[in-house]
Amino acid sequence: MIKSFRGLIANGAIDEISLHTNTGTTGYRIVKFELMMEDPMNVESEHVVKIFTIPQTTVTGTMDFSDNTLLGAAFIEGQPAAKETGSQTTVIFDNMKFNQDIYITHLSEQNVPVNYYVELEVEKLSLDENTVATLKDIRNISRN
Repeated sequence: MIKSFRGLIANGAIDEISLHTNTGTTGYRIVKFELMMEDPMNVESEHVVKIFTIPQTTVTGTMDFSDNTLLGAAFIEGQPAAKETGSQTTVIFDNMKFNQDIYITHLSEQNVPVNYYVELEVEKLSLDENTVATLKDIRNISRN
């Protein structure tokens, strides 16, 4: 089964997607992560959007793929329709299973919002997978 989430996220904002359950037996994996500018016909802008497994206190535009709480990262650069270059998007996401809430951050130097779309594959976790996913979350929260 696939669950999808979408939204318009403001510059400097953090969105929470509630996924946790009482038992933690439902697991998720990102299968699609896309961005689209709010006004691609008229606004030149760049956006960095990242997905994390733990709550974030700050929003940055830097990418650190050694951060084990980072599930996905995307960058979109767009030119208005009147310009020749069009837009470019780079999206990278991890294949990791998780069973808790996820947090989406957004940064834009132009101070404009961006649309995001995330598809998650839903699967029932075995007791071992549930334990591993929960322990990873606990360890990552205590490190930050």
